[in-house]
Parts: sequence; C-alpha cells; structure tokens
Amino acid sequence: MAELKLSESRDLTRIERIGAHSHIRGLGLDSALEPRAVSEGMVGQTAARKAAGVILQMIKDGKIAGRAVLLAGQPGTGKTAIAMGMAKSLGLETPFAMISGSEIFSLEMSKTEALMQAFRKAIGVRIKEETEIIEGEVVEVQIDRPAVSGAASKTGKLTLKTTEMETVYDLGAKMIEALGKEKVQSGDVIAIDKASGKITKLGRSFSRSRDYDAMGPQVKFVQCPDGELQKRKEVVHCVTLHEIDVINSRTQGFLALFTGDTGEIRAEVREQIDTKVAEWREEGKADIVPGVLFIDEVHMLDIECFSFLNRALENEMAPILVVATNRGITTIRGTNYKSPHGIPIDLLDRLLIITTQPYTKDDIRKIVDIRCQEEEVEISEEAKALLTHIGVETSLRYAINLITAAALACQRRKGKLVESEDITRVYSLFLDVKRSTQYLMEYQNQYMFNEAPVGNGDEDDASAMLS
Repeated sequence: MAELKLSESRDLTRIERIGAHSHIRGLGLDSALEPRAVSEGMVGQTAARKAAGVILQMIKDGKIAGRAVLLAGQPGTGKTAIAMGMAKSLGLETPFAMISGSEIFSLEMSKTEALMQAFRKAIGVRIKEETEIIEGEVVEVQIDRPAVSGAASKTGKLTLKTTEMETVYDLGAKMIEALGKEKVQSGDVIAIDKASGKITKLGRSFSRSRDYDAMGPQVKFVQCPDGELQKRKEVVHCVTLHEIDVINSRTQGFLALFTGDTGEIRAEVREQIDTKVAEWREEGKADIVPGVLFIDEVHMLDIECFSFLNRALENEMAPILVVATNRGITTIRGTNYKSPHGIPIDLLDRLLIITTQPYTKDDIRKIVDIRCQEEEVEISEEAKALLTHIGVETSLRYAINLITAAALACQRRKGKLVESEDITRVYSLFLDVKRSTQYLMEYQNQYMFNEAPVGNGDEDDASAMLS
C-alpha cells in the first residue's frame, strides 16, 4: 500500500504554469543596448526595447529616481511583455512590484493607501551586518542515539576542517536536527551562523568529486575553505520598505506578510521607519535600492490617484514608475475632461513616453514559433503559416490562443503533428472579435436589452464598432 501511495505522489516543485508572458527572459539587448531581432523571447518593437534598455541601465546605475515612463500602444503590441522583460533583466535584488489599475478599487483600504503600499513594495533596503560564522569542510558527523527512545536526547560530534586546521565540535539536539534537514554528509562544505545556528550548505568539496560515478546536475563543487574556521563575514539582507512597515505595524510581526492581512499602515510608523533607515544610511549599515513599480491599465485610475502619483514622484525615495495603457484620447476617470491616454496633462508632462507599433507579419510568425516551443506543441509549417495569417487578419492574441486548442484537436484525431485542418477546426469553433460582432449584428433582435440600431448595413455597423 505504501508503494502505491509513493507512485501516485507528484513533485509539485516541477509543475510550471505556461502564462501569456512565461517565454520572456529579458529585453533581448546586446552589451551596447542594441536590440537583437529575436532574443530572450522578445520579437520586434526594436525602438521601444532600446528605449526601455536605456531606462534599465539608468536604474541599474542608480542615476535616476522618481522618474516615470509611459508605455503607450494598441492592444496586443507587447507593452506588458516589455515591462516583464525589464523585470527579468533587473534581477532578483532590485524590487519589481506589478499591479493593475483596477486593483486599487477592489482592496479593503483607501486608494491612496493602496498606492502607497505599492510604492513601498518597489523600494528595497540592502541592510549590511557583520556576523560570526564557522565555515569548513565536513570530515565526519558522529551522532550517538540512545538505546531506548525517549530516554535521553541525541548527542554527537561534528569534525570540520579548512586547508590549515581541523576542529571537533559537540552537537546538541537542535544542531543534529538542522544537520539532518540539510542532509549534511562527509565531504560537504557548510557555513554555520553562530548567532542563529542556521546551517547553509555551500556545496561539495572538489576533493570528493570522484566519490560517486554519477552526480545530479544540481550538485555544486567548491574549494575547501582556507584560513581559520571561525570568521567574521558581512551578510547582506535585501528587504522592501513595505515588509519593514508590516513587521513593525502588526502584533503578529512578519507573519502578516504570509496571511496577507496588512491593512492600512499608520503614517507615524512609516515616518519612524524612514528616520531609522536614514540613520542606517548615514552609518553605512544600509543602502536604498530604488526599484520599479509597474501599473498596467493606468487609465483605470481616477483623478485622486493621479494627484497622489504626482506628489509621490517628488519624494526622494520614490521608485521608477512604469505605466502602460492602450487608450487614445479619452475621459479622465472622476472628471468630465478628456486627455490623451486618460491621464491628466500635468502628470503626462512628467512621463517619458515609449510607443509600441503593431507587429508585422514576420514578427507574428516568429512569435508563433516561440509560443509553439513554449507550449511544447509540434506543428507543421503549413499550420504555422495559417496561424500567422489568422494573426494578421484578426489579432495576435487570438492566434496564440488557438495553439493549445489545435493541439487538443490533433490529439482527438490521434495525430502527432498539428496540421492546417486542426487550425481550421478550432477557428470554426472559437470566434474572434470581428466575427463575433458580425454575428451579434445579424441576430441583434433576438438578444435582450439590445441598443444597436436596426438597419440593412449590418456589416458596415460591425466594422464601425470595431474601428
């Protein structure tokens, strides 16, 4: 029975969802910030990618803060893809917070508080502290287990060595448990934090590289440490200002980060934290890392939110603000006034505007190739050409959505390669916007609460609604 359960268990860490932008690995730029034709999942949009690369370089150099960038373009022209490419290129240490404009109105807090929390999530603090560690190669681990379980706690000895010395340490029950969790064995190079007792496995010693015939790809080999076993080392912790806010404003401390129950944070708490962080900066204990806050569908914000953004960008610890919209000249939410992109003129004046252009036929073909590879769908050249044609005539998003559906249709007929007939089948099953609108215009009288004008020029009306 135990074997049956074991065979049914699944390794959850290996399950990866394929998302709309999971193929993006970066902006696809070379060392001179020139965009490659196809690189890191990015295709086309050379001017927009180059402009984003310049902004990215300034962020990495720490030369700008409190600046704002607007990605403006038609739907399906890669605005979010460019923002995701920026996030991947920045790396893990630079904070990148991403929200949608409509999220602000669905949270159980005021709009300005939600924006303030988003701003604080995008500002990192790199805290430096010195700690004593024991670092060496494990020579031997001896654990003495009592003959009768529960009679006494386990004890043991740990022998560590460097290139110059070797020492034996007595182990208590907690250290034995920590060594067991990390699966430490003879030949491993480990570091032990003296203050907390935390054990970090650095890798396996090069001297033990021939112990086994086969090693997994995740095994990392390192040199045996030199010098003394006990060393003073500078440890760097990277946290965001929002995390510090939550830990200091809630009785449950950092557990609030996991429950999501952050609520509204008082201004006094933030002021105290800012003062403390400023002291750390003066003492050289901490550095501020301005990150990136990306607000998608920024036209969904109202005039109050835009006023808050105007003021927040003037703060000395403001992150880089990147916003995206697909709107033209439209009404500013909360007013009766119209403005380009639905953003007030005074805020637009602060923005560096990057425009995206519609993809060409060649670009769409390359994107279809990348998505087929990402979704692990084997597809014929004829079917790719048909998908490209559909992408040109309808939209890129619609063509991409047909890939997995066509793969399922191929499985249904027990085929191994997606052919044109599979694309045609799913094309007939799922309508695009244009065909759906034409259908509504044709059968408008049979729908409830219809407000479309009744006339003979249904096709003209449909085209007018789409244009």
